[in-house]
Amino acid sequence: DKATDPSIPEENWECIQRFCDQVNADIDGPSLAPRLLAHKIQSPQEMEALHALTVLETCVNNCGERFHNEIAKFRFLNELIKVLSPKYYGTWSSEKVKSRVTEVIFSWTVWFPQEVKIRDAYQMLKKQGIVKEDPKLPEDKILPPPSPRPQNSIFDTDEEKSKLLARLLKSNHSEDLQAANRLIKSMIKEEQEKSAKVSRRVNTISEVSENVKHMDELLENYKRQELSKSDQETLQTLFQRCEKLRPLLFRLASETADDDEALAEILQANDKLTEALGQYRQVVAS
Repeated sequence: DKATDPSIPEENWECIQRFCDQVNADIDGPSLAPRLLAHKIQSPQEMEALHALTVLETCVNNCGERFHNEIAKFRFLNELIKVLSPKYYGTWSSEKVKSRVTEVIFSWTVWFPQEVKIRDAYQMLKKQGIVKEDPKLPEDKILPPPSPRPQNSIFDTDEEKSKLLARLLKSNHSEDLQAANRLIKSMIKEEQEKSAKVSRRVNTISEVSENVKHMDELLENYKRQELSKSDQETLQTLFQRCEKLRPLLFRLASETADDDEALAEILQANDKLTEALGQYRQVVAS
């Protein structure tokens, strides 16, 4: 009640933080809090509803995966949709509250792409014409990093940035929240680039392994003179593709210099590739 008090025009950050702490401390906190917040968000008093939405977004930032799982359920999403729908409270909810609710749901589709129910709920609002276009998220909006995060995420491994982010998110100043938002975006971009590199490495090593195996089989048949014209063409195509994979492996090795385990995988793949190419030259040339 204190965190959403409609008589106070500014957010009571001390109470909001204490509410988040209580959610984290209580075993039933993550399941009870969304229900309490939904009731406040549906309040006919605009300020109470807006404060409740701020509390909700702060909980998303601070209350972890169990809280995220609860807000991603239709049971909770339907309570937010009622604020927008003319069949329920949409006729008397203020435009400011409806706009914030739309922003909240839209931002979750961006930050929790794995949560299908959130995406479905938002698409339904668009299909029914309740949401005409995607909202432009304000720069000072608190945007959470996606959860669950992969192992060795930059949010966990870069201690300096993580501490700075935690400090900025606890601030009451709008410029600090803007800085937090920019930092999250840059960290997400870094995370995506890191993930893309891992994906490239895994796919390339897998392709090398499959091509080398196929080449070895065809070369054995070639030695026994049991290779059809079509298989000979396949063998030549595989050889050409494997030649192109070599510089790709070298490039991956230079990108992965700081990861000993990944580098070992690349070098092992390169050894197999070099051996297969050597075998081809020896067998086919002779």
